[in-house]
Amino acid sequence: MLPDTKPSAAKEALHQGKGCLAVLLALAVLVVGGFLVYDQGKALMANFGETPDYTGTGVAPITVTIPTGATLDEIGGVLKDADVIKSVQAWDSAVASEERATSVQPGRYLMRTQMSAINALRLLINPGESRVRAQFTIPEGLRLSRQVDALVKGTKIKRSAYEAALKKPKSLGLPSYAKNRPEGFLFPDTYELTADATATSTLRQMVEQYKAVTADVGLTAAAKKLDRSPYEVLIVASIIEREVNQDQYRAKVAQVLYNRLDEGMPLGLDSTVIYAENLKTNTTTPEDRESKSKYNTYTHKGLPPGPIAAPGKAALQAAANPEPGKWLYFTTVDFDSGETKFADNEAEFEQIRLQFVAWCNDHPGRCDS
Repeated sequence: MLPDTKPSAAKEALHQGKGCLAVLLALAVLVVGGFLVYDQGKALMANFGETPDYTGTGVAPITVTIPTGATLDEIGGVLKDADVIKSVQAWDSAVASEERATSVQPGRYLMRTQMSAINALRLLINPGESRVRAQFTIPEGLRLSRQVDALVKGTKIKRSAYEAALKKPKSLGLPSYAKNRPEGFLFPDTYELTADATATSTLRQMVEQYKAVTADVGLTAAAKKLDRSPYEVLIVASIIEREVNQDQYRAKVAQVLYNRLDEGMPLGLDSTVIYAENLKTNTTTPEDRESKSKYNTYTHKGLPPGPIAAPGKAALQAAANPEPGKWLYFTTVDFDSGETKFADNEAEFEQIRLQFVAWCNDHPGRCDS
């Protein structure tokens, strides 16, 4: 008798069950794989066509030089390296959308970091006040009238234009505590002069730099800590700028001034009398010190009514951060080296004053008023 070649019912069921399971597993793999492909594809499509770019008109000021003969591609590289634009792809898109792109000229431009590419391109096409034509430097320690002298020389803008701009202080962007008094707020520094610069825009540039530097110094917070107004701290800084020229002495001089103010003592400063009388000397005579001006700190207690010069950053830092000490007196004993000595009392001060007198005697004409 031949053996039965038909599978049993149990075996047939088992075989069919395995087949179904394999099919189900295959379907599951296809479904999961298809979902992953779909999800990745969807993300790819969402990003497709997007170009890395910043938005807006930028963050921090920066001067960018566009070299002579630079191609638009090379200009894009310059801007990317300076972090003006986020990508050269964004620059290429901006160039493609702007038919005037080829009109960009070589030169120096005042721009900002992290600009949108189209805003960066449009600034280069229509630079206006952003195109730099020259540099000018205003040194520390000048009174306002002499700053104007330096501005006229450095910018070639007429004196009458500066004088007219200063008569409209509200247009200069002064801090509120300036109360529309420009003296001391035109920060001494080296500036880029733009092609379309005016007297007003130039002065505003200097005021903006003052605000940036004093923010960095933390002047307003320091003034509160010192129980002074920001304007008073600025006045102290202006005195420091005129009294000493060595950084190592600035914070000590600040402390002397605050100590004398706290003690109700006249400040007794030649620098304020020199400002009051518009003298061109380093010292004053007894007659000079009889000046009726409120800037005469020999005869008037407290700070003078306003700054006597435009202080630099070092003087502002010193005024905001005086070095702790009990000194009530100081004098520069050597005009050549700037050496300055300090004293706690009048007897000590007389000793260092005599050192200054001896230096003056050894250098005829250097201390004459």
